[in-house]
Amino acid sequence: MSKTKHIAIYGKGGIGKSTIVANLAAAYSENKNVLIIGCDPKADTTRTLVGRRIPTILDILKEKRDVRQDDVLFQGYGGVKCVESGGPEPGVGCAGRGVIVAMKLLENLEVFSQNPEIIIYDVLGDVVCGGFAAPLRENFADEVYIVTSGEYMALYAANNISKGIKKLKSNLGGIICNCRGIPLEVEIVEEFARRIGSQVSGVIPRSELVQESEIDAKTVVEKFPDSEQSQKYYQLSKTISANQDFVIPEPMNVEEFEEFFRAFQ
Repeated sequence: MSKTKHIAIYGKGGIGKSTIVANLAAAYSENKNVLIIGCDPKADTTRTLVGRRIPTILDILKEKRDVRQDDVLFQGYGGVKCVESGGPEPGVGCAGRGVIVAMKLLENLEVFSQNPEIIIYDVLGDVVCGGFAAPLRENFADEVYIVTSGEYMALYAANNISKGIKKLKSNLGGIICNCRGIPLEVEIVEEFARRIGSQVSGVIPRSELVQESEIDAKTVVEKFPDSEQSQKYYQLSKTISANQDFVIPEPMNVEEFEEFFRAFQ
């Protein structure tokens, strides 16, 4: 039996990481058994796979004590198994705490022992606090990818995430450029990846098909399977599957980061 591939995908809030994760899962589902775990308090990672928002683990735990696998696992497009950790109401409690609770519950329910071929964690990563670092700290994930655009704040967050990855001695597989359409965007992201000792694993162009698909609560892979955009997600899935080039990143300090970014202005 092949070893399960555990992939954690981090990125600044709002950078489009959940869209990439859902489309990756849809692409993998053609020939693999996939489990996707949403670790973002917004709990919207799996919406386009299931076609609706699903109850989160934290919400389910409020309702009942005796939680079973069927209560937290929902089947989405292509048979992808979907879980959302959830989080507290805004302004109340620690959002990252939901991730820790979710991981422990999934372990207790033996969800991981079902041996899915691929597990993808979608993790908020503006700051890699204890909760959001759980997929790395608790050795749930084997490899990490960071989603960023060529924008200042997205790259700043990506650099911070790489600091967390280094501290936890995790394996960075690469940077995914989710384009916003700014000048020299791919070049900026490629230079960022080079500066921290990594590589660009994929470039996802900006596309109206993403919005059209999400209005229908579907992935691009499902709604526009023959589109160029869909092929980008398939290509990224193959690149990640074949990747053997992992590093512990060397993030830039504040002065180095400012100098790097100013060079493109």
